Amino acid sequence: MTQSDVRAPAPHPSGELQAILLVGGQGTRLRPLTINTPKPLLPTAGVPFLAHQLARARSYGVTRVVFATSYRAAMFEEVFSDGSAFGLTLVYVTEDSPLGTGGAIRNAAAGLTCGPDDPVLVLNGDVLSGHDLADQVRLHVERRAAVTLHLTEVDDPTAFGCVPTDDAGRVTAFLEKTPDPVTNRINAGCYVFTRSVIDTIPAGEVVSVERQTFPGLIDAGALVLGYADHSYWLDVGTPAAFVQGSRDLVLGRLASPALPGPPGDHLALPGSDVSPQAKVEGGTVVGARAAVAAGAHVSGSVLGDDSSVAAGAVVADSVVGTGARIAEGAIVRGAVIGDHAVVGPRNELAPGTRLWPGITLPDCAIRTSSEL
Repeated sequence: MTQSDVRAPAPHPSGELQAILLVGGQGTRLRPLTINTPKPLLPTAGVPFLAHQLARARSYGVTRVVFATSYRAAMFEEVFSDGSAFGLTLVYVTEDSPLGTGGAIRNAAAGLTCGPDDPVLVLNGDVLSGHDLADQVRLHVERRAAVTLHLTEVDDPTAFGCVPTDDAGRVTAFLEKTPDPVTNRINAGCYVFTRSVIDTIPAGEVVSVERQTFPGLIDAGALVLGYADHSYWLDVGTPAAFVQGSRDLVLGRLASPALPGPPGDHLALPGSDVSPQAKVEGGTVVGARAAVAAGAHVSGSVLGDDSSVAAGAVVADSVVGTGARIAEGAIVRGAVIGDHAVVGPRNELAPGTRLWPGITLPDCAIRTSSEL
């Protein structure tokens, strides 16, 4: 996707578009990857995850982004600085204690400079989406909505907020993680608020937009709209989804202006060393200064900077952390290998395995088959 592919947002009073980016979570489902690094900063298709969101937001006309930070807050500014590399102005607002989604939005609004009638994008820092942000904003402005929610359809809506709408697109209820969903259309985590509506959220209090703000607006008769589409969408909160998101970006299934190279079968970052006799495929990322030896097979995986995969090893659908080593003949499938961990020769790690940072597995310590 290039900037020329994107339609400009509908005109609105201040003529600019500002956004709040929710990045305060601890990412517990992705441990051990998030022990030292916030989830939105994990390397994804060659760059920090948020780089894809920031570049995409800029391509849709966003000029200012306020980060709503909490966990390891200082790291975000260390990585993205003032945002000039993206053509953005970045502002960082930190919660002293967790305030929930609504409280975080209200707290971060202190960094906005737009007027009360302007639309404000609210993005979640763990979602990849290919939907048309400009069209969502346009719908919001044209219908003069209080909030417009991006909605998508999933096979199993029980783990998400279920959002039924009427024929005009008006949201009729907001059913957060109900066991008996009335629709498979769910809250996709991208909102457009009218700025003045954010100011109605109580300041300094723990507030959930899903359980309090949205239902309260609906009950009060405010216009809450659903913007539904069928474009690419992925919550990258689990290791399997995180690997899938990186893989899809490398393969070009979701376009990103931040991808540091053309889409293809794999992405090798500067300083990496992939043997011509190695097989690296399926949207794999080979991190900076990482090495893949002859006879190794790596598929659909994320290899961190300075990591290594030795001769005869197999790595599939896995994350190998910074400086981690996969020794000769080891097999790693669907696993997460923490930073600087070592998987010794002839180990077999089954899907779901998580090896904590710095741990060394000796030769043949874990097997899923009896044959050596």
